[in-house]
Amino acid sequence: MTEPTGKTNLLGLTQAQLEAFFEQLGEKRFRAGQVMKWIHHFGVDNFDDMTNLGKALREKLKAQAEIRGPEVVSEDISADGTRKWVVRVASGSCVETVYIPQNGRGTLCVSSQAGCALDCSFCSTGKQGFNSDLTAAEIIGQVWIANKSFGTVPAKIDRAITNVVMMGMGEPLLNYDNVVNAMRIMMDDLGYGISKRKVTLSTSGVVPMIERLADDIDVSLALSLHAPNDALRDQLVPLNRKYPLAVLLQACRNYIARLGEKRVLTIEYTLLAGVNDQPEHARQMIELLRDTPCKINLIPFNPFPHSGYQRPSNNAIRRFQELLQQAAFNVTVRTTRGEDIDAACGQLVGQVMDRTRRSQRYIAVRQLEAGESVADTQNNR
Repeated sequence: MTEPTGKTNLLGLTQAQLEAFFEQLGEKRFRAGQVMKWIHHFGVDNFDDMTNLGKALREKLKAQAEIRGPEVVSEDISADGTRKWVVRVASGSCVETVYIPQNGRGTLCVSSQAGCALDCSFCSTGKQGFNSDLTAAEIIGQVWIANKSFGTVPAKIDRAITNVVMMGMGEPLLNYDNVVNAMRIMMDDLGYGISKRKVTLSTSGVVPMIERLADDIDVSLALSLHAPNDALRDQLVPLNRKYPLAVLLQACRNYIARLGEKRVLTIEYTLLAGVNDQPEHARQMIELLRDTPCKINLIPFNPFPHSGYQRPSNNAIRRFQELLQQAAFNVTVRTTRGEDIDAACGQLVGQVMDRTRRSQRYIAVRQLEAGESVADTQNNR
């Protein structure tokens, strides 16, 4: 666990926040742009290396500020080129970040919380319980670490990271302010200069925050749907009991409409064998999404121990996709990437110091199912 220093961490400050910081120091606002470029374009974390700042200012910054990303615990590289970083955040928990190279794109999947409070039944992150929200510095720090690892500096030249998706550990809209500020830095030309169409926030459906989002930032929106009716979604995504499908989809349609520019909602749908992958579910989904401008990503379930779910057969996946395509939906089946390093969708677990005791309850259920001892169960995690 990283001890607090009492200094302002400039890594997580937006341009406006950094300008205000320099004004408080009695310095000109333009210094913010200079420092942002050093941090995000060049990956610099030492004020002495910022050669266009005077020595007096560098000394002032060293006394009052720092540039500190999360601690990198490990980095694994899959046979398919996928990379996964495990990073330790200030709470002492570890979160995971995944880079996926595919078809000329480099997509970074970023975490927003240590663990997750939502407990979706098919997601291994949710079974770890919840520990803490990440700060803006810990969120953008994942982009900063990944970008530096490729040696692509300046960050905007031949960059490896072309897209960022807030689809890692946690529910982004339950850590709203920190996530929005981090995304502002991603999109800022003084930060990473990533197009608003290539920064995507994925949510399980926190309706009040979806309604607020368009007032604050213009990013692409993805909805973790996973079921075409309320009864089934109540089981798979417990948040649905608070914000049922009719209310949720209307909020999403309103968000997309406010953005204009022919934007569409991305629907994420994890296919679970015998649970939500039948033709009747596809037909219900067609009816549900008939009035929603969207594209659909089908995600065959990626197994994790004792999940209770199975991946559908290739025939079932193809049949589901074809039914949606026949109804004129744009449908893709997500290719599983990084499974050999546990980096596939739904497999991220980190090392969460659970404050909810959910992980203990999950272990107890697993013991009952498998007849394992406590020691055996924990050793197999």
